[in-house]
Amino acid sequence: MSGYLRSQRQTAWFVSVFALWLLLTAAATAAPKNYELTATSVADGVWVVAGSTANFSKANGGNILNTGFIETSEGVVVIDTGPSRLYGEAFRTLIESRTDKPIVKVLITHHHPDHAFGSQAFAPDTLYMLEESAQLLERDGEAFSENMYRLIGDWMRGTEVIVPSQRVQPGTLQIGKRTLRLIAMRGHTGADLVVLDEISGVLFASDMVFFNRALTTPQTPGLMEWQSEMQQLAELPFSVVVPGHGPVVRDNRAFLQMNDYLIWLDGVMANSAARGLSAAEVIGTAIPDRFESVEGASYELIRSVSHLYSEYESRALTSN
Repeated sequence: MSGYLRSQRQTAWFVSVFALWLLLTAAATAAPKNYELTATSVADGVWVVAGSTANFSKANGGNILNTGFIETSEGVVVIDTGPSRLYGEAFRTLIESRTDKPIVKVLITHHHPDHAFGSQAFAPDTLYMLEESAQLLERDGEAFSENMYRLIGDWMRGTEVIVPSQRVQPGTLQIGKRTLRLIAMRGHTGADLVVLDEISGVLFASDMVFFNRALTTPQTPGLMEWQSEMQQLAELPFSVVVPGHGPVVRDNRAFLQMNDYLIWLDGVMANSAARGLSAAEVIGTAIPDRFESVEGASYELIRSVSHLYSEYESRALTSN
């Protein structure tokens, strides 16, 4: 009987411990997510909110990009809205803690989810995109959303795809005493907006520039087209470069690294195709030592080959 009672007590103990574990796990799961965003001043009236250079994960909630905002006498201009409704809300709260000016324009640089999915937090009449970017978001938004829910889970809760109804055109945008030069490019997605604040010289290069982070290529119209546009950006009168991903810099290091990386990546695939190598062989290419600081280079090489290599193979066959 004593053995039976001891067994019963042990069972009850294990049940109580398991129940406690379930409660703690549920509490942790139910705990509100918090991006804990911080803004860094990079020039008078210009702030950057820097993200991680890692891949999307449930640990970072998709906060892998740089967003920003510019204060003018007439209101605030926001650059990108982040990967989720929750990010957008945290971002808006952060902006309101730095300035009492209203948010008058939200410029979404391209349609990728980490840059465009926080838009619910902002008034619809303030949201602007290039026409081509809006069309791409309309086309790809739901598929992107499904993937983001898989990648970052509860961070996406309540997020809906918002396609802005307002459009921007390349040229100058005057808001108060700020003159913003809006530049339409194609290299990253086929429709990419770059914003230069001509007063401060801060260049929000969006995903046309990655620094110390391997560039993503699934929708590029061509690596050499991207590289050509990079050269155009490098000639702008900038004082600060805010990459879409990676550290802010006050010199041309980001342009030099991007230019070198694009030429190397294009060369790897062109030369491999000319030699008749398979995609499986190409993804085993060693990353040069000079790109040691570029996070995710091996992973993004695999993605780039999977998305782009067939085109290089087709060109090689045509040229033979």
